[in-house]
Amino acid sequence: MKALLRLVLLGVITLGIASCNPPTAELATAVPGQLDRTVLPIKEPTYPVITELDARNAKAPARFEAKKPDQAPNVVIVLVDDIGFGHSSAFGGPIQMPTLEKLAANGLKYNRFHTTALCSPTRTALLTGYNHHSNNAGAIMEVGTAFPGNTGIRPQSITPAAQVLRMNGYSTAAFGKYHETPPWEASVSGPYDRWPTGSGFDKFYGFIGGETNQWHPMVYDGNTRVYPNVEDPNYHFTTDMTDRAIAWMNT
Repeated sequence: MKALLRLVLLGVITLGIASCNPPTAELATAVPGQLDRTVLPIKEPTYPVITELDARNAKAPARFEAKKPDQAPNVVIVLVDDIGFGHSSAFGGPIQMPTLEKLAANGLKYNRFHTTALCSPTRTALLTGYNHHSNNAGAIMEVGTAFPGNTGIRPQSITPAAQVLRMNGYSTAAFGKYHETPPWEASVSGPYDRWPTGSGFDKFYGFIGGETNQWHPMVYDGNTRVYPNVEDPNYHFTTDMTDRAIAWMNT
């Protein structure tokens, strides 16, 4: 698994991972074994009034916890900038990608995703399921305007897929490039609503913005600036983020 994942991640610019917790029975619901997932966050159950005055005889209700459905799959999204369906051998393209072929053979192939020819708009469409103009990402974040469809500000009415997964009991993380935060919000002043950790990811390790020096990157862990050992002559951000992703999944 580690070798397979490492082969997948090397050379990848952005990785979004939603890794589910070990199978656990759903607890304390109105209907045993079921949670109402039609409205998020999942509503806590209404507990009956305890009338027993003797604590020795009182029985506590089951602890409520929103968990993933039984048999829910792990979700791994690998996004590589400037590559399309026509490139990979997994979709009949000329570039041989045997590891991606193995992953595709054991998962699902979607062939109706339409890119927008730019990284930020394509990425926000992928992360939310809404088209780029609905996300106010008519272009990359750095050229946002005050006009609707291109403000660079994701509407509050759109919930990223990672947030939907997280509220259904998944553990979520993103590694690599995150080009969805408006540049005027990419400072310690925030706001952090459109940072990865404000967009449904529990864990983030990567850089905010369209680019960074891969040998001396401007890296954030969550929303805290960190400083990798760039004095190491073998340091490269792609390897660094790959190792961090593998470590997080193993943990």
